[in-house]
Amino acid sequence: MTTPSAFPVEPGGSGVAPVNLWFCPNEDLAPGIAATLASYWLDEHEQEVAGRFLFERDRRQYLVAHALVRRVLALETGIPEAEAIIWRSSRGRPFLQTPTGGLPRGAGTLDFNLSHAHAYNLLGVSRELRIGVDVERLDRGERGLDSIIVTFSPEEQEWIARAAPGRPRDRRALRLWTLKEAYSKARGLGLGLSFDAFVFTLAEDAGVLSFRPPTDDSAARWRFLEIEPVPGVLAAVAVEVDPARLPAVHLHHGFPWGRAAPHRIALPETVGA
Repeated sequence: MTTPSAFPVEPGGSGVAPVNLWFCPNEDLAPGIAATLASYWLDEHEQEVAGRFLFERDRRQYLVAHALVRRVLALETGIPEAEAIIWRSSRGRPFLQTPTGGLPRGAGTLDFNLSHAHAYNLLGVSRELRIGVDVERLDRGERGLDSIIVTFSPEEQEWIARAAPGRPRDRRALRLWTLKEAYSKARGLGLGLSFDAFVFTLAEDAGVLSFRPPTDDSAARWRFLEIEPVPGVLAAVAVEVDPARLPAVHLHHGFPWGRAAPHRIALPETVGA
């Protein structure tokens, strides 16, 4: 195992583009600790949002996710958790405001993206290049997938339909959904990007065989990763790549209190349609 690039981060221009993924179940941060950290770390807007939740489970999800963001950004940049300024685009995508003079540790900019699904959180961090992540649980209960599937391209819908009903079909649908979400979030478009405007061809178990992007983009610009950090939880990552620097992906588990070594993952090349 390699040492987490967040301790310290490799500077830009070294020939390596570090990408850190942090997978954190809510149970890794006790409710009382999450509330205490949030009271010190979250900004006024985040505190206001947290106070709106009617159900404690939803409030806890928000507090853990946003405490995770601020802790990881502090490790990546050297900016104290409570001092990081996070702003949102008109489409709601969060960005870290770069201090005057650049970040304390290396690259001039840092991109991050957060996703959470019923007690699980996934945070992706990339230096100077865009990143998008999405995480979903297979046990979605009564939340059906039909309304999701109809937004896909005809060939993707056909691929899903060839799977056996139940969990096999749900898995195919959620693999495509997480990839599409990750890509659209990386581009900062969210649901503003029609999901039938780009097409993924997937391997049977895991992996993107080919990607046909929207007409305003290039397949060579992106790489994709599918992971199942714990059984029944599917996640996808879309990373913008720089031909001059190889992406190095490190997957960290749990809330980042210490310096446990992450799992290094190869990021396969994307094949254009």
